[in-house]
Amino acid sequence: MRTEHNPDDLPGRAFYKLMTSLVVPRPIAWVSTTSESGVDNLAPHSFFTISCTEPPIVQFTSVGRKDSLRNAEATGEFVVNLATEPLQDQINASGTDYPPHVSEFDALGIKREASTAVRPPRVAGSPAAVECALHSTLRLGDSTVVFGRVLNVAVDESVVVDGLPEVTRLRPMARLGRNEWSTLGEVRAIDRIPYTP
Repeated sequence: MRTEHNPDDLPGRAFYKLMTSLVVPRPIAWVSTTSESGVDNLAPHSFFTISCTEPPIVQFTSVGRKDSLRNAEATGEFVVNLATEPLQDQINASGTDYPPHVSEFDALGIKREASTAVRPPRVAGSPAAVECALHSTLRLGDSTVVFGRVLNVAVDESVVVDGLPEVTRLRPMARLGRNEWSTLGEVRAIDRIPYTP
């Protein structure tokens, strides 16, 4: 027996809550931007993925017109900082709806470090950061998908094994439904099966 819904069945944000409880786990883009007036913004976005490999492009979605979106559109730059388990409380707190003139870095005591290729700072405590130039945006209803062309990736050496970031050292966080978060859990390696006619 299944309960079935269509978007017209559930009013307001109820269908959104249903979808975010089903599409799990979702990686978190902890996006840093700098406004035209020089205020550094930092906010988590849990609609995040890779869009393209050649050229390398990542994407995050702003539900509504958040500061991350406005600043990226105005300046053409943003940084995706890896959201990790040790930083969970700061990540969650940076999702507070601070006014545009307040920097989440300053309000929450989050340490910055200079980026290499863009003006917005990186989160010093995050083990990896993806520095991006704005490629394009796509408006979809109440949301905007933000595409960033990757200019530079900075990875802390402490999380690198055999030349690549190692997931158990990265300790990434994920968003689930409701107010639920998830840690990495069990990791298994499964080789792809080649096709043999």
